[in-house]
Amino acid sequence: MKAEDTVTIDLTGKTSIADAMVVTSGRSNRHVSSVADSVVEGLEKAGVKGIRVEGKRHGDWVLIDAGDVIIHVFRPEVRAFYDLEKMWAGAAGRKKTN
Repeated sequence: MKAEDTVTIDLTGKTSIADAMVVTSGRSNRHVSSVADSVVEGLEKAGVKGIRVEGKRHGDWVLIDAGDVIIHVFRPEVRAFYDLEKMWAGAAGRKKTN
């Protein structure tokens, strides 16, 4: 789906909500929604159960809760505003996965 600037953040020892967080961007509302759809489809094919999705209708920021992994798909402006990478990982815990 050509998501951009994908980063994986190791949450081990930082929170009990998940083991990892993936943050990525889409170029527009429609692209964000399409990337989110593709992620959910891939998770379902992998057998992940109980996936919860929030924010897909607006397409600014889609949150996908897949249990041990939380995926955030943002429009670039929204991602810059919330800056989850800085909040959760700082410079040391980030791994670019593109």
